[in-house]
Amino acid sequence: MSNFQQVAEAFVKFYYETFDSNRQNLAPLYREGSMLTFESQQFSGSASITEKLVALPFQKVAHRISTIDAQPSNPQTGTILVLVTGQLLVDEEQNPQMFSQTFHLIPENDSYYVFNDIFRLNYA
Repeated sequence: MSNFQQVAEAFVKFYYETFDSNRQNLAPLYREGSMLTFESQQFSGSASITEKLVALPFQKVAHRISTIDAQPSNPQTGTILVLVTGQLLVDEEQNPQMFSQTFHLIPENDSYYVFNDIFRLNYA
């Protein structure tokens, strides 16, 4: 099994760089069995998830990652749970919003895909 923390860190870097530059390019990270819960709304399947992410009501976004925690979720299959916390700036906002996001990564060939994705803004 790969080093799960290294896999998580590489995934997070790729995911948020892609999200911040072109959300449409996130589609290959999801499969038809994948699910996104975004602020309590659920979306199933790659097309539905990508449609939601692309339709978010902002043009520019920048994620600032604070923490990345990872654990193997099933040592026999190599799945990984990843919890990310950080800040995001949208459009011309000066005050960042705090967020947390959890990913359940499933190995496939020499890579991973997102089976579960849970996103939540954290309000003080």
